[in-house]
Amino acid sequence: MTRLLVGTDSTETSEQLLDYLERQIDEGDTVYVINSLVGGDETSSIDVSDGEEAIETLEESLSGHVTVESHQYIRGNAPIEDLLEAAEEFDVDEHVIGIRKRSPVGKMMFGSTAQNLLLESDIPVRCVPLVSE
Repeated sequence: MTRLLVGTDSTETSEQLLDYLERQIDEGDTVYVINSLVGGDETSSIDVSDGEEAIETLEESLSGHVTVESHQYIRGNAPIEDLLEAAEEFDVDEHVIGIRKRSPVGKMMFGSTAQNLLLESDIPVRCVPLVSE
């Protein structure tokens, strides 16, 4: 029985992670779905709604197969902080995140949650390539 922490930021990301997860999860596994928003002036009601939809995409599709617990964090943290804290809180075995292809300049200017997670996590991180549409 594996405990996975899945970070999602959009419905599109959730759909692509779902394709991967359906091939990897087994009955008895637990999937924690996390959406992290900064909050305050940086987060609109649309952002909150989009985050809820991203969570629901995974929750509705996985619920019949495995235990799913979802959380939307809006507490002033960067996504990397929320992912690392949730991994510890829920004692997960692995992270599952989507990664996008970005230029070196794009990574430098905007940071990379995936890169930071790979460097800072003490548990395995499964990186699922996201296809841009």
